[in-house]
Amino acid sequence: VQLVESGGGLVQTGGSLRLSCTASGFTFSSYVMRWYRQAPGKERELVASISTTSSNTYYVDSMKGRLTISRDNAKNTVYLQMNSLKPEDTAVYYCSARQGLLAYWGQGTQVTVSS
Repeated sequence: VQLVESGGGLVQTGGSLRLSCTASGFTFSSYVMRWYRQAPGKERELVASISTTSSNTYYVDSMKGRLTISRDNAKNTVYLQMNSLKPEDTAVYYCSARQGLLAYWGQGTQVTVSS
């Protein structure tokens, strides 16, 4: 089982990034996919979630209106489009696959927003 995130980097305030997470080793289309983030000294928090068929999505209030989560089950990939980024969005972003109590995690990708 593997989840590989990409697309992180350094961006100025107001900029955009698109994160990708490509899965292998399990039936991607059967798993709810989530993006979490963890800033230094803070707990990991859920920022977005998408159901198996993309019919339901969730966004954390602090980023609502600036995030779009999507998935392509044919490509085993989930995306997170982030717009109007702020310095407080700086964190390591992780994708996670969930099915009941079973969860897989990626290694994370750093997002740094400069002021």
